[in-house]
Amino acid sequence: MKLLYQSSMAGWKVWAPTLAAAILSTLHGCGAAEADRLIPLDSHLFHSLRRISLPVVSPDQQRALFATSYYDPDANKEYNYISILDIELGNTTQLTPAFEGSDRASNLLWLGPSTAGYLSKGALYQHDLAPHTNGTLLFNATQSINSATYRSSSGLLLFTASTLADGKISSVAKYLNEEKNRTDSAMVYNNLWARHWNKWMGDQKSTLFAINTTREAYGSWNLGREANLMQGLPPTKDQLLRWEVEGYTASEDGEHVAFVVRNPGPDMAWSTNVDIYLTAADGSRIPKLLTGTFKGAASSPTFSTDGSAVAWLQMETPGYESDINRIYVHNITTGNVYSVARTWDLSPQSILWSADNKVLYALTPDRGDRRLFSVEIATGKHQPLTGYGFVSNVARVGSSKLLVVYSNVTESSDIYTIDVGSSVSGLRGPMKRLTSINGDKLGGVYLSEAEDFWFTGALRDQVHGWILRPAGFNATKKYPLALLIHGGPQQASMHAFGLGQWNPNMYASAGYATVIINFHGSSSYGQKFTDSIHQQWGGYPYEDLMKGLDHVISTYSFVDASRMVALGGSYGGYMANWINANTDRFRALVAHDGQFNVVAGYYSTDELWFIEHDLGGVPFTTSGREKYDKYNPERLADKFKTPTLFIHGANDFRLTLEQSLAPWTLLRRKGIPSRLVYFPDEDHWVNKMGNSMRWYEEVFKWMAQWTSS
Repeated sequence: MKLLYQSSMAGWKVWAPTLAAAILSTLHGCGAAEADRLIPLDSHLFHSLRRISLPVVSPDQQRALFATSYYDPDANKEYNYISILDIELGNTTQLTPAFEGSDRASNLLWLGPSTAGYLSKGALYQHDLAPHTNGTLLFNATQSINSATYRSSSGLLLFTASTLADGKISSVAKYLNEEKNRTDSAMVYNNLWARHWNKWMGDQKSTLFAINTTREAYGSWNLGREANLMQGLPPTKDQLLRWEVEGYTASEDGEHVAFVVRNPGPDMAWSTNVDIYLTAADGSRIPKLLTGTFKGAASSPTFSTDGSAVAWLQMETPGYESDINRIYVHNITTGNVYSVARTWDLSPQSILWSADNKVLYALTPDRGDRRLFSVEIATGKHQPLTGYGFVSNVARVGSSKLLVVYSNVTESSDIYTIDVGSSVSGLRGPMKRLTSINGDKLGGVYLSEAEDFWFTGALRDQVHGWILRPAGFNATKKYPLALLIHGGPQQASMHAFGLGQWNPNMYASAGYATVIINFHGSSSYGQKFTDSIHQQWGGYPYEDLMKGLDHVISTYSFVDASRMVALGGSYGGYMANWINANTDRFRALVAHDGQFNVVAGYYSTDELWFIEHDLGGVPFTTSGREKYDKYNPERLADKFKTPTLFIHGANDFRLTLEQSLAPWTLLRRKGIPSRLVYFPDEDHWVNKMGNSMRWYEEVFKWMAQWTSS
């Protein structure tokens, strides 16, 4: 489900974040006067920062397409535009004018050596590489296209669109017209999985199609008929529980397609059985199940460059969404399947073949960073190619380079290259920056470096955290503290520049010593550490947070222990409620889309597998109810005493609105100051930029009220 929301550096073969180090030196070594000249990162500036998409490398490996998105706070409008990057020189040229609102471009792709493609308003457009010209419509199905992939070597165009049970795009228009003329609005369900994240399940499901295309010498396109690549999958009894594609990829020669689907059935709400199928790109064969041996979740299929093999990530434990991802490879010719680097104790999140097919590049969380690793297929040997910071995307450039999107706590996401030489030789040199998307906006802005620390937490394990110093830092002063508690819980805070509600530099700029602790259950510290939260929601993590705070207070003399606020979203919101029931050391709390009543939460959530695994059963048995009640904040309602700000989105089906209404009612009824911020148009996250600005406004106002800051 994801309720979202000790090691030496001596062995790292990494790029040193020189800019971050320089900022740290400036702030902590050059005196308060110079640091005071840096302006704080305020909400208006933060929300106007540009965001960069995954770069898409051209067929000649010389250029890349990427989209830049931005928000105008004054106009309350969002825009994006497409640019071309010269990979060798680092020059960037804006290709398109800015698209506004729902017209924004997405899903960039190359349709030829001099033609870009993108989706807009549910259709596929083409755009010649002439700056500031307009694109032209290439393909507009009768139903909106949700995603697309193109293979220029074969002319294969893959796309997804929603269909009814017959799997035909042409049937949808008639259905939609009939829906408009209905005299009622009832939706009837016989099985769970009636809703997921923020939407109710309907008759339409995302389906994968292929079209063979050819292009004439003068530029016009010939498009064949679409083929449904999911035809032949086993039939389902409930038409609302059907096959729905969650991801896909094609071999570079356009011969094979692999796609990801959740196994449909009455147990969908408590099963993590997600499979990968292999099929012919022309739809001539029934899809072949690759992952039938497993009942856990499969993800991230990727083809070798010669199309002879497909690799993927596989969780092997049924019902456990945070199981370790194992790497598997299927030889398409022989049918042989084998595991790679099986003894590796970290869990990759995505993989990509090297040009020579000897290595898999794996984006993998590791001790608060998301690093790029190389994994030798023959031996399983793995080594990090990056260190401090967060790599969000990777693409091949020729045989010896990689293109990555990278950020850290003080630097927003930009595009870099990494020279890897031959794939098995490892890193040849430092990362090379190609873009500076927000350089003009963040120059002269206060951005505190993360100062890492380790302490002895629960089970006497070493637990990792970091602290950011507040804007205008003066070592002789005392500052209020903000403790940011991550969600998951089997996730981790990362050394990244997030653009949502939990960027630690926003809190540092607001004047708070900002603390992050990756408690037991966090990912990136080995699977045993992640698994340790099993049946321990309010146990080991709470102990870690309290011991971590004790360490911070005793180590950093500028922290004012009498003015502390704890904030968290999802599981972090649950922890805010658990803190309220167990300690009064905080002046105030903030709980965003959190959980108050664990038992009630079970009966209203969309994904049951998560809570059943984590708490060790179901609450409608005697033994199961005891496990749920053990760390249920509602059971300790009489002990709540700390003023709390509750925030919730109406369309959150993971943790429903009642999980904030209930503790808010409790505190108001007990006469304890509390406030509810309700977003009728948001879900588990705050997605709209104007709402995000209001979120920060309400949070900082609440924090200031209780810390006298």
